Amino acid sequence: MGQQWREWRWYAFFLCFVWMPLRSAVIDYSPVPTGSMNPTILEGDVVWVNKLAYGLRVPLTQLYLSRWSEPQRGDIVVVLSPLDGTRLVKRVIGVPGDTVELRDNRLVLNGRAVDYEPAAENYGERIARRLQPHAFFAEENLAGLAHPVMGLRGAGATARNYATVTVPPGGYFLMGDARDNSRDSREFGFATREAILGKAEGVLVSLDINDSYLPRPGRFFSELR
Repeated sequence: MGQQWREWRWYAFFLCFVWMPLRSAVIDYSPVPTGSMNPTILEGDVVWVNKLAYGLRVPLTQLYLSRWSEPQRGDIVVVLSPLDGTRLVKRVIGVPGDTVELRDNRLVLNGRAVDYEPAAENYGERIARRLQPHAFFAEENLAGLAHPVMGLRGAGATARNYATVTVPPGGYFLMGDARDNSRDSREFGFATREAILGKAEGVLVSLDINDSYLPRPGRFFSELR
């Protein structure tokens, strides 16, 4: 028994004092099981999370040792849900002081309608086959950052209209890029600064969990926008 412990103690040491603190405070990964960020992030993507993007936390806590930046409009963040504490991947739409409104799935930010352009590519090829006949896409220009968004014809589960709200100090308004298939700030309200764990910056690996269950090599080590 003693010999077995001696063989495993270095693994236990690495797990407790290196790997877990590293994932907690520096860099992490997050599997994405849902399509709320389609077509930017797909079901089966594993995104990597930069936990140093906004500051340095005490490992294994939500306490900050230092902060050097704040989440910006357009950032894709990993956040703890205000409803049940589960990890979510969402896009920052409104930062403290912003006013946010939604009119027929079109954003109005600080009283100005956000610009939309036709989709830059055939995003329908990415998403699950069952959604392809119902999906439509556009490029949303959010504070100078163009990124794709998706709607679903006939969808009614998520409100396409949202009355004007003002983002409070320390709060953030978050939405999924799949606007008709996302539980986000329209449902759970503002996310707190402390609940934002880091910035999702790329896809590490990807597996098509909807249809073929095969790897998607073209998405490996790809950037997010």
